[in-house]
Amino acid sequence: MKRPILLLLLLVFLNFNTEAQRRYVKPRPKPAVIKTVANSDKAIVIDERLAVLRNAPSLFAKPIQRMRRGRVVTIIETREADGITFYRVAAVPNAQGWVQREAVAGKLRRGDDERLARLVQASNGFDQIERARIFLENFPDSPFRPSILLLFGDLMEEIALKMSADAAKRLSRREMAASGAPLYSFYLNYSSLDRYQRLGIGFVFNSSTKLFHYDGASWREIIKKSPAANEAVEAQKRLDSLKEKMEETR
Repeated sequence: MKRPILLLLLLVFLNFNTEAQRRYVKPRPKPAVIKTVANSDKAIVIDERLAVLRNAPSLFAKPIQRMRRGRVVTIIETREADGITFYRVAAVPNAQGWVQREAVAGKLRRGDDERLARLVQASNGFDQIERARIFLENFPDSPFRPSILLLFGDLMEEIALKMSADAAKRLSRREMAASGAPLYSFYLNYSSLDRYQRLGIGFVFNSSTKLFHYDGASWREIIKKSPAANEAVEAQKRLDSLKEKMEETR
């Protein structure tokens, strides 16, 4: 009688053990966590004439795309070829390649602020304005900042005078009067302002003289943050002149 009972218990145990093994699922290994570097070496395209992204570090390598000025890239490595330095960069969206060093500038590399400041001084038209803006956005602590701020304000005042002359030709007093809207609102909605306002550049308008003027933000920054700089004296002169222009009547 004992042997059948032992066999029965053995069968029950084996069946239980088999069921337990079926229910047990081996846990899958967790995927590896990829950590990004917090302080990546960022740079920004400053010269689109040189900003050809290539598949190899050579001026003769196949071009992938030409990057526009203002585009942000991450520098991965450096290599010498064809007598110049190339950066291997990661650019959004999902593009990697090699670009000539002089096409970009970054605040983590010594001397790039001076190089961009020289390029700003040598540029003309909207190129000069846009490169100056890139400098001011990316090099807040550069010793060249006061000079670029002073130049930027002067450029904007020149633009303001050109917009004033253009608006005088394009805006019809008769049409403005017929609309019933305040005259100054036509000027402050003038289409040429859009391009600069999107960049955060401000202008003011004297309703009496019908003239735009730069709002002086860059000059005020010089006086506030770099009062000992030589440019601070010139910045104050320009702010005094702006005040007189805004008080002028006809």
